[in-house]
Amino acid sequence: MEDNVQIALPDLRLRLPGQFALPENSTMVVAFAHGSGSGRNSPRNQFVAEALNEAGLGTLLFDLLTPDESEDRLNVFNIQLLAYRLELVTDWLRAQAPDLRVGYFGASTGAAAALQAASEHGADVAAVVSRGGRPDLAADRLGRVRAPTLLIVGGDDTEVVELNAEAMRHMEDTEVRLEIVPGATHLFKEPGALEAVAALARDWFITH
Repeated sequence: MEDNVQIALPDLRLRLPGQFALPENSTMVVAFAHGSGSGRNSPRNQFVAEALNEAGLGTLLFDLLTPDESEDRLNVFNIQLLAYRLELVTDWLRAQAPDLRVGYFGASTGAAAALQAASEHGADVAAVVSRGGRPDLAADRLGRVRAPTLLIVGGDDTEVVELNAEAMRHMEDTEVRLEIVPGATHLFKEPGALEAVAALARDWFITH
């Protein structure tokens, strides 16, 4: 069952709108960190979240920025800001479901925020999945990530394939895998591409 929620961040005097789904007997909840120009209503993230829910995994989709903040492109690409917001939302999430493990699903710049948040000292993140991510934007933190990480990239998104392959070389101290979806571009709009992403993400979170 999905609920519309207001995520309170008292330290920032902010409330961020979100969609929280927690299937019965869930053991993990996955927080989604969207990419630039996107939000909790992203059809791609909604599609993946539904697949995770069907597999018994909880999900939280939310807006990392307020509408006013999103107007400033500097905020959209401020990975430190986005990662800090994700950390605060994770604290809120753990208060709602203290017995569940937390995973991150990040897309584009949101993947960099997810990896940076996962790298923070004491962060207990079960697993991270990146879709078309820009891990290079968190390059100085990659060596500190301990959560098992799956990097999913479209085969025709050649520049991002190279960026993700390079990121793997900085993540020697954790389990990391690069999965390339053949024929897919950055937004995975091709037939079957997003289904492949959802299946890979589902299996990664269930395994970890």
